[in-house]
Amino acid sequence: MNYNTLSVAELKRRGMSAIDEGLRRGPVHIVKRNKMAAVVLSEDDYLRLTNQKLATPPGMTAMQWLLAQPATGKRSKAQIDADLQVERAW
Repeated sequence: MNYNTLSVAELKRRGMSAIDEGLRRGPVHIVKRNKMAAVVLSEDDYLRLTNQKLATPPGMTAMQWLLAQPATGKRSKAQIDADLQVERAW
């Protein structure tokens, strides 16, 4: 089988552009020490494989999506501000 491969050295040298280029040809197999180490999939391929829906609705920015998520923390804004002030004071 002919894989679309990318070495770790090439990934370190070229970064995300190497992955972007490889994804145009399908899943990218990352090779480390001459062994397949990982596979990078496009978001669409990943969602199709996991039967999930798109995390962010079309037309919504990542920031809009984050702001639309329900709060899960237990600290109040005042407590967070106080904690940050202590942390920044050191």
